[in-house]
Amino acid sequence: MADINILNINPEMVCSLIVKAREFHAKEEVTFSEENPQTEYEYDWAQILADHQDDFTYLEVKNVIKSLSYDEQIDLLSLMYLGRDDFDDWESAHQAAINNFIPNLTDYLLAHPYIADYWESALDILEYNCEK
Repeated sequence: MADINILNINPEMVCSLIVKAREFHAKEEVTFSEENPQTEYEYDWAQILADHQDDFTYLEVKNVIKSLSYDEQIDLLSLMYLGRDDFDDWESAHQAAINNFIPNLTDYLLAHPYIADYWESALDILEYNCEK
Protein backbone atom coordinates (compact mmCIF):
# COMPACT_ATOMS: atom_id res chain seq x y z
CA MET A 1 0.00 0.00 0.00
CA ALA A 2 1.41 3.40 -1.02
CA ASP A 3 1.61 6.24 1.45
CA ILE A 4 1.08 9.86 0.45
CA ASN A 5 2.77 10.88 3.71
CA ILE A 6 6.19 10.11 2.23
CA LEU A 7 5.96 13.40 0.33
CA ASN A 8 7.67 16.55 1.55
CA ILE A 9 5.40 18.60 -0.71
CA ASN A 10 1.74 19.06 0.09
CA PRO A 11 -0.22 16.97 -2.46
CA GLU A 12 -2.73 19.83 -2.78
CA MET A 13 0.14 22.01 -4.04
CA VAL A 14 0.88 19.36 -6.67
CA CYS A 15 -2.80 19.35 -7.65
CA SER A 16 -2.66 23.12 -8.08
CA LEU A 17 0.47 22.78 -10.24
CA ILE A 18 -1.31 20.13 -12.32
CA VAL A 19 -4.06 22.62 -13.14
CA LYS A 20 -1.54 25.34 -14.03
CA ALA A 21 0.60 23.00 -16.15
CA ARG A 22 -2.50 21.98 -18.12
CA GLU A 23 -3.39 25.65 -18.63
CA PHE A 24 0.12 26.35 -19.89
CA HIS A 25 0.20 23.42 -22.30
CA ALA A 26 -3.32 24.12 -23.59
CA LYS A 27 -2.13 27.38 -25.14
CA GLU A 28 -1.61 27.26 -28.88
CA GLU A 29 1.71 29.10 -28.65
CA VAL A 30 3.40 26.31 -26.68
CA THR A 31 5.25 24.27 -29.26
CA PHE A 32 7.92 21.64 -29.04
CA SER A 33 10.63 21.07 -31.59
CA GLU A 34 10.04 17.34 -31.99
CA GLU A 35 6.79 15.49 -31.39
CA ASN A 36 8.30 12.16 -30.32
CA PRO A 37 11.94 12.54 -29.34
CA GLN A 38 13.95 9.36 -28.91
CA THR A 39 15.21 10.55 -25.53
CA GLU A 40 14.18 13.30 -23.17
CA TYR A 41 17.51 15.01 -23.90
CA GLU A 42 16.38 15.69 -27.45
CA TYR A 43 14.10 18.31 -25.97
CA ASP A 44 15.96 21.58 -25.98
CA TRP A 45 13.89 22.54 -22.96
CA ALA A 46 15.68 25.78 -22.19
CA GLN A 47 15.13 27.04 -25.73
CA ILE A 48 11.58 25.72 -25.89
CA LEU A 49 10.54 27.82 -22.94
CA ALA A 50 12.59 30.91 -23.79
CA ASP A 51 9.66 32.27 -25.79
CA HIS A 52 7.34 31.92 -22.79
CA GLN A 53 9.22 34.01 -20.21
CA ASP A 54 6.42 36.62 -20.23
CA ASP A 55 3.57 34.11 -20.08
CA PHE A 56 1.57 34.69 -16.88
CA THR A 57 0.84 31.00 -16.25
CA TYR A 58 4.48 30.09 -16.82
CA LEU A 59 5.61 32.83 -14.41
CA GLU A 60 3.09 31.70 -11.82
CA VAL A 61 4.30 28.09 -11.96
CA LYS A 62 7.93 29.22 -11.94
CA ASN A 63 7.39 31.38 -8.83
CA VAL A 64 5.63 28.56 -7.00
CA ILE A 65 8.36 26.04 -7.80
CA LYS A 66 11.14 28.50 -6.93
CA SER A 67 9.47 29.12 -3.56
CA LEU A 68 9.54 25.41 -2.71
CA SER A 69 12.25 23.90 -0.58
CA TYR A 70 14.88 21.67 -2.16
CA ASP A 71 13.11 18.58 -0.76
CA GLU A 72 9.77 19.69 -2.22
CA GLN A 73 11.39 20.30 -5.61
CA ILE A 74 12.96 16.84 -5.44
CA ASP A 75 9.47 15.47 -4.83
CA LEU A 76 8.14 17.17 -7.99
CA LEU A 77 10.89 15.57 -10.05
CA SER A 78 10.34 12.23 -8.30
CA LEU A 79 6.63 12.41 -9.05
CA MET A 80 7.39 12.99 -12.72
CA TYR A 81 9.67 9.94 -12.81
CA LEU A 82 7.13 7.78 -10.96
CA GLY A 83 4.14 8.94 -13.02
CA ARG A 84 6.06 8.48 -16.27
CA ASP A 85 6.81 4.86 -15.25
CA ASP A 86 10.56 5.41 -15.22
CA PHE A 87 10.62 3.59 -11.87
CA ASP A 88 8.38 1.06 -10.15
CA ASP A 89 8.66 2.49 -6.65
CA TRP A 90 8.92 5.81 -4.87
CA GLU A 91 12.33 5.15 -3.35
CA SER A 92 13.97 4.56 -6.74
CA ALA A 93 12.27 7.58 -8.32
CA HIS A 94 13.25 9.74 -5.36
CA GLN A 95 16.89 8.64 -5.45
CA ALA A 96 17.05 9.30 -9.19
CA ALA A 97 15.62 12.79 -8.63
CA ILE A 98 18.31 13.50 -6.04
CA ASN A 99 21.02 12.22 -8.37
CA ASN A 100 19.67 14.15 -11.38
CA PHE A 101 18.46 17.38 -9.79
CA ILE A 102 18.24 20.25 -12.26
CA PRO A 103 18.70 23.80 -10.95
CA ASN A 104 16.31 25.23 -13.57
CA LEU A 105 13.60 22.76 -12.61
CA THR A 106 10.57 24.76 -13.76
CA ASP A 107 11.73 24.91 -17.35
CA TYR A 108 12.72 21.27 -17.35
CA LEU A 109 9.36 20.14 -15.95
CA LEU A 110 7.23 22.37 -18.18
CA ALA A 111 9.16 21.24 -21.25
CA HIS A 112 7.40 17.89 -20.78
CA PRO A 113 3.99 18.33 -22.43
CA TYR A 114 2.48 15.56 -20.28
CA ILE A 115 3.89 16.74 -16.94
CA ALA A 116 0.40 17.24 -15.50
CA ASP A 117 -0.54 13.67 -16.42
CA TYR A 118 2.71 12.35 -14.93
CA TRP A 119 2.13 14.15 -11.64
CA GLU A 120 -1.50 13.03 -11.51
CA SER A 121 -0.56 9.42 -12.26
CA ALA A 122 2.09 9.48 -9.54
CA LEU A 123 -0.38 10.85 -7.00
CA ASP A 124 -2.76 8.03 -8.00
CA ILE A 125 0.03 5.51 -7.37
CA LEU A 126 0.51 7.10 -3.95
CA GLU A 127 -3.27 6.81 -3.45
CA TYR A 128 -4.05 10.51 -3.51
CA ASN A 129 -6.83 11.89 -5.67
CA CYS A 130 -6.87 15.59 -6.57
CA GLU A 131 -10.67 15.46 -6.82
CA LYS A 132 -11.07 15.00 -3.06
